[in-house]
Amino acid sequence: MGKKLKFYVVWNGLTPGIYHSWDACQAQIKGVKGAVYKSFDSKEEAERAYASPAYSYIKKKGDSPTPTFTLDTLPPSVERYALAVDAACSGNPGPMEYRGVYLGDGKEIFHFGPVHGTNNIGEFLAIVHALAMLDKQGLKMTIYIDSRTAISWVRKKCCKTQLERTAETEQLFLLIERAEAWLKAHRVTIPIVKWETEQWGEVPADFGRK
Repeated sequence: MGKKLKFYVVWNGLTPGIYHSWDACQAQIKGVKGAVYKSFDSKEEAERAYASPAYSYIKKKGDSPTPTFTLDTLPPSVERYALAVDAACSGNPGPMEYRGVYLGDGKEIFHFGPVHGTNNIGEFLAIVHALAMLDKQGLKMTIYIDSRTAISWVRKKCCKTQLERTAETEQLFLLIERAEAWLKAHRVTIPIVKWETEQWGEVPADFGRK
């Protein structure tokens, strides 16, 4: 009886995608810090997974449950038709990831990482990711984030990180350059609002690992 065919989803690797063999998958993740991948038994399942955040399929040991909230717990002054974004980093620098959550229903809209980086870089990239996604879909909604630094970097269209550019961080710096190029090529009209943690509690996109 022949070996059962597996399908491999690579969310973070040299070239993210779906691969039909372990050798092909391994070629995309070998040497990549923070590579994120998983095998599936069917092509359909792999395609669904690739179209979804890796966070939904890969849980790391010791992770806290995804924070939940309801519309009733949001402060009255916070818009419901909005996105909240945040990043988490284990160490600084260290394994970093970011995500976006829609405040209308609390669902995670996008998730990226983990990759080796810093919290500030993750928050900067999260804002740009949200801006680019909304622009592509022709939507306009407020973006909330609890980082003044990230908001400042986005307004200046420059990620002013002190992280050293090395072989380990090269892929991250390519993402930064792409984000900066997007900002310079687009006029940002979407409101980016500081989430007031002391008044409102943790931003809804928080990873809950503090």
